[in-house]
Amino acid sequence: MSALPFEIDHVAIAVPSLEEALPFWRDQLGAQLLEFEDVPSQQVRVAFIDTGGSKTELLEPTSPESPIARFLAQGRKGLHHVAYRVPDIDATLDQLRRSGARLIHEHAVPGSRGTRVAFLHPAAAGGTLIELVERPEGAADPHAPPGEERDR
Repeated sequence: MSALPFEIDHVAIAVPSLEEALPFWRDQLGAQLLEFEDVPSQQVRVAFIDTGGSKTELLEPTSPESPIARFLAQGRKGLHHVAYRVPDIDATLDQLRRSGARLIHEHAVPGSRGTRVAFLHPAAAGGTLIELVERPEGAADPHAPPGEERDR
C-alpha cells in the first residue's frame, strides 16, 4: 500500500461558547483571531485562530443535535479532532475503504471555507477522531498573511 500524502490542516477544540473561549486564545496566548464561519453541514460556528503553520478551530454547536453538542453533553470538552489536508479526498477515501479503515463518511461533505471533508471513525485511529480536508482546486491557505504562502 502506498503512503497517503497529508499534513496537519488544523486542530479542532469543542467549546460550549466561542465568546467565553476566545479571551484565552486572543488575550492570554496572543493568537490572532482570523474569522468566524457558520458551517451548517456540521451544525457549528467556528472561530479560526492563527497558530502558526496550521490553525486551531474553536467549535461551538449551533444545534442540540450537532456532533459537537453531543460531545459536550457527554461531559467532554477540549480536543475534538485533528484534521489532515489531502490533495484528493475521493482517492484517499477510496484507498482507506479498500484497506478496511472504518469511516464515518463514505463520501466527502461540505466543510468550512469551501472545503470538502470526511471523518474517520475514532476506532480507526486508536481513539482519535480524524478529519480529512480537501481545499478547492488551486486554493491556497485562505488564512495565510498577505504575501506569505503556507501551502507547499
